[in-house]
Amino acid sequence: MESGKQLSGTLALAVFTAALGSLQYGYSLGVINAPQRIIERHYSRALGVLPQNLTPSNDTKEEELHPSVVMYWSLSVAIFSIGGVASSFLVGFVGDLRGRIKGMLMINVLAITAGVLMGLARMGPPHLMVIAGRAVMGFYCGLSSGLVPMYIGEIAPVAYRGALGTLHQLAIVTGILISQVLGLDFLLGNDAMWPLLLGLSGAPAVLQTLLLPLCPESPRYLYIKLGKEEEACKSLKRFKGEYDTSKDMAEMKKEKEEVMKEEQVSIVTLVRSSAYRQQLAVALMMHLSQQFSGINAIFYYSTSIFLKAGVSKPVFATIGVGVINTIFTMVSVLLVDRAGRRTLILIGLAGMCCCAVAMSVGLVYLTTYAWMSYVSMAAIFLFVCFFEIGPGPIPWFIVAELFSQGPRPAAIALAGCCNWTSNFVIGMCFPYIEALCGSYVFIIFAVILLGSTVFTYCRVPETKGKTFEEITAEFQRRRRHHHAPPDAKAATELHHLKSSSEA
Repeated sequence: MESGKQLSGTLALAVFTAALGSLQYGYSLGVINAPQRIIERHYSRALGVLPQNLTPSNDTKEEELHPSVVMYWSLSVAIFSIGGVASSFLVGFVGDLRGRIKGMLMINVLAITAGVLMGLARMGPPHLMVIAGRAVMGFYCGLSSGLVPMYIGEIAPVAYRGALGTLHQLAIVTGILISQVLGLDFLLGNDAMWPLLLGLSGAPAVLQTLLLPLCPESPRYLYIKLGKEEEACKSLKRFKGEYDTSKDMAEMKKEKEEVMKEEQVSIVTLVRSSAYRQQLAVALMMHLSQQFSGINAIFYYSTSIFLKAGVSKPVFATIGVGVINTIFTMVSVLLVDRAGRRTLILIGLAGMCCCAVAMSVGLVYLTTYAWMSYVSMAAIFLFVCFFEIGPGPIPWFIVAELFSQGPRPAAIALAGCCNWTSNFVIGMCFPYIEALCGSYVFIIFAVILLGSTVFTYCRVPETKGKTFEEITAEFQRRRRHHHAPPDAKAATELHHLKSSSEA
């Protein structure tokens, strides 16, 4: 585009402010792991199944836990994902209700409430306070993980859409790393400070609430959804400085014409419509391959995996994973608009597949050859590197690129629900699968990754540098080329898309 400054201070502020919601999501994902033993001890005491005179300690040795403690702890971890699944369907509704900015402002009430509940866990039954706080925080994160990529995708210039979209994932992994560091026992992961550690989950929402009123609303939302042309022009100029907005407005006008021809697409319509089937299949497969790659098995259970690999201080190795995670997400930010989305996802998935095989070999032969522990550790670190190059960050923003304004909110809601549900399934099932398969557990992930690589190679288009209309037209051309003649409604959409492409 020959349109004003591409990257202005206002755009940087808006992206940073929105990404605070993602930072909060990452922090909430990682914060529960480090103080597990300490919190379980508090649950035991509150439930009356631990002697009152037992001295609390910060060690991580295994203790025989009462079944009720196990149940409440499992619920504390899992309720977060359940909250996310429940709220992910509301992303489109909240985003369209009062706009992207006011939507993010509204949901911050949930995050602050959740932080207060967990921060005051000692004042009530700790198990109930933590579970309630985690449930509310999960509900917030389900909304936030949809609204943030939606807003960033709509305000980002085409040339930088990939890099700015990747910042959502960078904020998530930074949040995970911060929670891991603060969770060390000499900082906040100890008997006295653990409620503060959990309560800080709500801190980014306070900063975001102060900054959001300074950020312009999405021009796409103002013009396409509300029809406010003048306000959309003002918003564009706030993002890019004084420039001729005619080219950007013409692109949005074209998109609006398409939206006017198609009704606002509900989730049910999106699932049933053959016109969107290819985009939806790609969007959902991106999220399924992200979660079923095995990455969360490493994030949730890395400490026990490192112990098996013979690491004496697994907590520091886990923080090492967090550091590598963050560094390689930054690498992805730099590469995504140069190398392209499809290329990075293919490299990432294929690399992870090889690492999963190497991890399995390392774990199987660990007792036979002592040096195999280094193979396992190297495979874990490389696995995380490959994940953050492509399969980690790209699915979050590629959904917004694949769909036009009409079906976009419904598609983001569906993809978010798919992601959260998969996350929950992996979190709940991995310990049982690991018990069943032992050292061969990562072979299952290797097979899934191989299938995902083949699917990406065959079905995922490159979206780098393309407008939303060009991406949609690409799918329509594929539909027309590969499938039988579409039904009347889809044929009409094809005609509209063709005419708008030629305009």
